[in-house]
Amino acid sequence: MNKFKEAALQILTEHRSSLHYKEITKRALKQGILITEGKTPESSMNAQLITDINSKGGTSAFIKTGPGTYGLNPNPSVPVKKEEVKSLAPKKKEKVQGGFIGKAGEHYVTAELLFRGYNASIMSVDVGMDIIATKDNKLFSLQVKTSNLNSQNSYIFDMRKVALERGYAGNVFYVFVMIHPHRHKSVVILPANKVDELVHTNAIKDIKLHDRFRVTLKIRNERLFIGTLDNEIGYYWENWEIIK
Repeated sequence: MNKFKEAALQILTEHRSSLHYKEITKRALKQGILITEGKTPESSMNAQLITDINSKGGTSAFIKTGPGTYGLNPNPSVPVKKEEVKSLAPKKKEKVQGGFIGKAGEHYVTAELLFRGYNASIMSVDVGMDIIATKDNKLFSLQVKTSNLNSQNSYIFDMRKVALERGYAGNVFYVFVMIHPHRHKSVVILPANKVDELVHTNAIKDIKLHDRFRVTLKIRNERLFIGTLDNEIGYYWENWEIIK
């Protein structure tokens, strides 16, 4: 268990109820339980906890009890031993059509926005942006892409170039929904200017033949990368506060 999760485990054990990841980080730093030189310890704490839940499922020591809020898992399941796995009959992998997954991703993001106080709705006609949201008299346009984990242990998202070239109303964001094993989900939220930067640095690939850009997300050792392992973007992982 790494230092962030160890700190969270101690803080939540002492508190005996759920806390927002910012409060967990604040208490851990104040008590000297967590020592880090990182500039965004709160985002790191959030990313570490959601990764642990997504990768371990019911065996994780933590559970998500609300937006950005975590508690201790009261009934963590016991991991199945390798010997037991061998004796289990292989299950047929359930296939879901891409259109269903894409629409489910839009509903997932819309629900998360509503829980966070945004007035959000899915566009009835596809004109590039999937969701329009408002909060505090500000307008936000969001495009949502959703992907399962592939055989290379990566998440692949393709975006039409025309979708990046249009002038959309309000502040524009691109949300990438990753469907992890056990059907847990997490998102990467990139502002339009960050997408432009990643395109220019080739972290987002230009697929010229198909007039598309390709986003490849990889989780390695509980850290998030885009394109190659030289481009870490953990700050944008599950950071809903970027939408402002």
